[in-house]
Amino acid sequence: MPDFPASHRLRIGRYAEPNRIYLLTTNTLDREPVFADFALGRLVVAQFRRAHDLGLAKSLAWVVMPDHFHWLVELENCSLSKLMRETKSLSTREVNRSTGRTGPLWQYGFHDRALRREENLEKMARYVVANPLRAGLVDTIADYPLWDTIWIRNETELPPSLACQR
Repeated sequence: MPDFPASHRLRIGRYAEPNRIYLLTTNTLDREPVFADFALGRLVVAQFRRAHDLGLAKSLAWVVMPDHFHWLVELENCSLSKLMRETKSLSTREVNRSTGRTGPLWQYGFHDRALRREENLEKMARYVVANPLRAGLVDTIADYPLWDTIWIRNETELPPSLACQR
């Protein structure tokens, strides 16, 4: 067998199904906290929206952390590899353009998990967007600007576990 990176070997023979829900995660190169600058994180968000608008994947929930992102999607008209390749490539171009940096932004590969039909998607979305809370970046999710989910659109809809405590 050729000497492929482990993440590539795991994908051999793997099939990504259209209309299947996936949780996707990828890290910045060397876990550099590039997106501690929220303006740079918005450039990644723009790529999530682009993929959604082009019908490549329906974005169900996402969070951009300082050194990685989690993206809950329903795959539509492309493969997981194409979706992540385009998202990572275009966000790299925009971040590099904005900062004057050069070279790669993301680590090679990505992690994907296909969700079972019986899994509670709203619960998974809450888990995704609560990452900044678990990481200790904020006291309430309302204080973190780089997240969204189709189930929670504004502070008045936040469940008690995520609601802003005033």
